[in-house]
Amino acid sequence: MAEDLFIGGEWRPASDGARITVLDPATAETLTTVANGTVEDGLAAVGAAAAALPAWAATAPRQRADVLLRAFQLMHERSEELATLIVRENGKALPDARAELNYAAEFFRWYAEEAVRVAGTVQTAPGGANRILVLRQPIGVSVLVTPWNFPAAMATRKIGPALAAGCTVVLKPASETPLTALAIAEILAEAGAPAGTVNVVPSTRSGAVVSAMLDDPRVRKLSFTGSTEVGRKLLAAAAESVVSTSMELGGNAPFLVFDDADLDAALDGAMIAKMRNGGQACTAANRFFVQRGVAEEFGRRLAERMSALRAGPGIDPSVELGPLVNAAAVDKVSELVDETVAAGARVLTGGKRPDGPGFHYPATVLADVPAGAAILAEEIFGPVAPVVVFDDEAEAIGLANDTEHGLVSYVYTGDLARGLRLAEALESGMVGLNRGLVSEPAAPFGGVKQSGLGREGGHEGLLEYTESKYVAVTW
Repeated sequence: MAEDLFIGGEWRPASDGARITVLDPATAETLTTVANGTVEDGLAAVGAAAAALPAWAATAPRQRADVLLRAFQLMHERSEELATLIVRENGKALPDARAELNYAAEFFRWYAEEAVRVAGTVQTAPGGANRILVLRQPIGVSVLVTPWNFPAAMATRKIGPALAAGCTVVLKPASETPLTALAIAEILAEAGAPAGTVNVVPSTRSGAVVSAMLDDPRVRKLSFTGSTEVGRKLLAAAAESVVSTSMELGGNAPFLVFDDADLDAALDGAMIAKMRNGGQACTAANRFFVQRGVAEEFGRRLAERMSALRAGPGIDPSVELGPLVNAAAVDKVSELVDETVAAGARVLTGGKRPDGPGFHYPATVLADVPAGAAILAEEIFGPVAPVVVFDDEAEAIGLANDTEHGLVSYVYTGDLARGLRLAEALESGMVGLNRGLVSEPAAPFGGVKQSGLGREGGHEGLLEYTESKYVAVTW
């Protein structure tokens, strides 16, 4: 298991010898330690990426595709080993980790296919004086900053398109979950990625390290997934050097259920949208708005399903709900639930943190949540479903859009015309219409408002790592 920095194709300790302690969220015990990168290490990684850039950008698209396809194959060959590693450092249940690993690998396959499709255009200028030739060229050295909740998928979703476009990268993974990122670096090296094309620098000194890299003129791209709060700071830092940015920030997803919805399907979708990774996902259903005619039944049946989940250490294959990532996460979720109950909500299931080791919190459903409750304005990032009653379509739209975020919305209705109306009216970059899962490597993933800038996945995700060059030519 790799436990050092990966820079220029070599494993090395931090320049000051510092280490990060990686905990098992199920027990709060130490798993291992990894190198804790310094500013100097970050800049060394930028240097390695810059040195590797000309050759990699000039590599034939098919050769870049072959590296990504081989990495896809290696991830599947080692899927159980990698899924277990995700569980150990992240805490999620093993079935969730297996699903993440499959999803993560697909980004390498998708961008292996897209690498040969970086197409330009040619046209005659409207006035007829010349031709307009547009080339798509790699944007350059890219700094990738990823969160802890999907340590494999968030890395491959950025590395895949960057390498496909001909860019080289420096990955700064979350300090809670560095092991998966280091394992992916090993796989890419084995798959044939040349030294320096992929560099990984775990660090608890994130602000200083990332800021120093953004100040380096060799860095031309920042792709960040994380909180809106941190995203605002990184946007400000990137502005100093006018670095291109892609931001996948926080979410506050509404889950709308109308009286005419198929309740069985809505409940199936709710369990996916809410409980994927124990609710620790930017796409997690955060606010359940249910029409009055079915609100009581929906809340009762959701509580029955949530309470039936088996909780415990994620490494147990029978466990469906693992721990949260750390103690601070448990404190935050517990505080939100207590505040909501004090404001008048009823607990249908859960609501109290259990005794014992680890960072566990039970699946929780809250009914009769006041429309102005604080829990509706925050990204919960835990297994808690607050249910709010609404009466008509206009009210549902107003409640759903009453947030600074706009990543994804979910709508369940038996009326297709209503569903498409809602899809247009909801202020979010993605909509799950009668579906509780929207993530798909072939589709553009991203939000509006303060949920981010740009898109990941799909062909759009590849274009984020390119620059358009216009050539005026006459022949």
